[in-house]
Amino acid sequence: MPHAIRIHKTGGPEVMKWDEVTVGDPGPNEARVRHTAVGVNYIDTYHRSGLYKLPLPTGIGSEAAGVVEAVGAGVTDVKAGDRVAYSGGAPGAYAEVRVMPAERLVKIPEGVTDRVAATLMLKGLTVQYLLRQTYPVKSGETILLHAAAGGIGLIACQWARALGVTVIGTVGSDEKAALAKANGCTHTIVYTRENFVARVKELTGGKGVPVVYDAVGKDTFPASLDCLQPRGLFVSFGNASGPVPPFDMLLLSQKGSLYVTRPTLVTYASTRASLLKMAEEVFSMVKSGKIVNDARQTYPLKDAAKAHSDLESRKTTGSTVLLP
Repeated sequence: MPHAIRIHKTGGPEVMKWDEVTVGDPGPNEARVRHTAVGVNYIDTYHRSGLYKLPLPTGIGSEAAGVVEAVGAGVTDVKAGDRVAYSGGAPGAYAEVRVMPAERLVKIPEGVTDRVAATLMLKGLTVQYLLRQTYPVKSGETILLHAAAGGIGLIACQWARALGVTVIGTVGSDEKAALAKANGCTHTIVYTRENFVARVKELTGGKGVPVVYDAVGKDTFPASLDCLQPRGLFVSFGNASGPVPPFDMLLLSQKGSLYVTRPTLVTYASTRASLLKMAEEVFSMVKSGKIVNDARQTYPLKDAAKAHSDLESRKTTGSTVLLP
């Protein structure tokens, strides 16, 4: 029987169990996919810890690549033998094989490996909506990106560089600073010893930036607001250090008529048409060589707990993949 990582209670990495599971034939509008690579993302730790509530017991994981084994009635976009990748849908990507809604599957183009595709469908699509839709960055602008050496951070640095954008990135160590710079980050701030607000003001001649992209959360708020120009946009898209606490809306007026948004990939890729359009742009950036994003860490799928432990203790950089 196939196996999958499942949680029966919330908590630390130790709550993830390597269970035998039954995987049946796909129903109408479904496809059965045998995974070849599974992406690890911070949202997976939120599901595991209970920060984002799921009915238990449950599978876990939001992003994977693999090969279609069978399709159900009404499926025309993919067929058995196709290489596909996906993000979203019900959590459960930490599995050897699973049944998925076919509308969430995107064909992997020639020239892109399964392992690379498994790092792109959540992180790459997230960068697409952040830089191209939430706040469409323009050549010549300077932006602030927290966690610049993380999975999303390295993709965002490369994409921003390709667009002619100057990136100020915060990182946790000199090693991560070097990695971020190698991937297109113009200026790095090691937040463990530098005041990132003061450095941003110094680097921008006191002006600040028009947008801050933040997946850190509690530890970088509200200081991130002090990095913004008047009428600037604070984009909160993650909670690696914990969620942003409740705050007085008057703070936004006091700091310069600021805007705040909390976007999600679920909203931006809610239709198949939007999903395909976004994925096409991500894959085109990879095929052109403007984004290079193979996994920097790999673990056997059954050792997902170790991957979570390393991710949460800041031992990883870039993207992490589980191999069935």
